[in-house]
Amino acid sequence: MSSSTTASQEELKAHRVPLGWRDGCSALLIPLNLCRKKNMYKSWECDHDRHVYEQCQYDDYMRRMKALSKQKLEVAEGS
Repeated sequence: MSSSTTASQEELKAHRVPLGWRDGCSALLIPLNLCRKKNMYKSWECDHDRHVYEQCQYDDYMRRMKALSKQKLEVAEGS
């Protein structure tokens, strides 16, 4: 899955992103973490980056839940 929100393995390795965070929104996590480090983790300094990352996470969750619901419906209809 390659999209504008997915970073390459080389980028993820270079920025030391843990394996658990390497998902469809990983390209948004890198600038968020850089902003956090640059601003010494002041929560108000990186609000925009955090919001964009969290929105991506939410959209990905909703997409997966919709696919799961569709899959369950197909299984129920097949029985």
